[in-house]
Amino acid sequence: MSQATHIGTSNDDDVLAVGEEQIHEIENKMLHGIFACRSVEAVEAAITYARFLSSSGITPENYPVFMETLEVENHWVIDALIGERDPFLLLSSVQPNHFIVSRLLAMMTRWHKGGIYHKNLSVILGVLQSVYSSARDGYRIYPLTIADLNAIGKHLDKQKGQDDPLNRAILEVLEKIADLEQAGDQELEDVAIHATAIRNAFFDDRKNMEDVIPAVLLVTASGRPEVAPRNRQPLSAKGAGAPLRDASAPPTTEAPKAPGPKPDEGKKS
Repeated sequence: MSQATHIGTSNDDDVLAVGEEQIHEIENKMLHGIFACRSVEAVEAAITYARFLSSSGITPENYPVFMETLEVENHWVIDALIGERDPFLLLSSVQPNHFIVSRLLAMMTRWHKGGIYHKNLSVILGVLQSVYSSARDGYRIYPLTIADLNAIGKHLDKQKGQDDPLNRAILEVLEKIADLEQAGDQELEDVAIHATAIRNAFFDDRKNMEDVIPAVLLVTASGRPEVAPRNRQPLSAKGAGAPLRDASAPPTTEAPKAPGPKPDEGKKS
């Protein structure tokens, strides 16, 4: 019997613990390799993992794994994770907390303008809409900074206008934050003023987003390079011989409909 599996003396227990720790470390590295999606095999493994996770349902215990899978930069994996759910409501069953908001904002910060799959962005905005529906309560969960607002505002697409569902969701979050302008707290007021400035730049045709958000943050991503899974034949007898949708087809750019009322035109500065 090997040392890694033998249980006896305290020394043997130490060896067992080290062995288990090494196994978990290897498993973690393998999973991160899958999530990198640099090969067809990795993409297909990630899709299968995401489908399994989706079928398990999101709970207060497993939501961090959902969060990690949301960071996978492959739309086939994200489609498998979200399934038929409304992406804006994907995380609605979990009580928002500092970890969730900070992790989602980190995604918005890391990804370039135009470089985030619309379903990822919908999930993020759904949480932010919920957290900051009452801006003061939202600040108790996560106090936004001007840098955070820039990370949110850079994903606005001025050419699509306020009727675009993603634009509308971002503008709604900024509107809630802008309402803190008379909060009596200088730090909150500075953030609120910046939220108003971003909204004004979006609505005012005489202004550019670069007037309020650093130009380096507004650099548009040139496409979304992704490794595609192979086409698969359905396993059921009913669908035998019928090819599936072309896996190499690019993801749709049409955003899902966002819940919530349309914001009024921004306040003119």
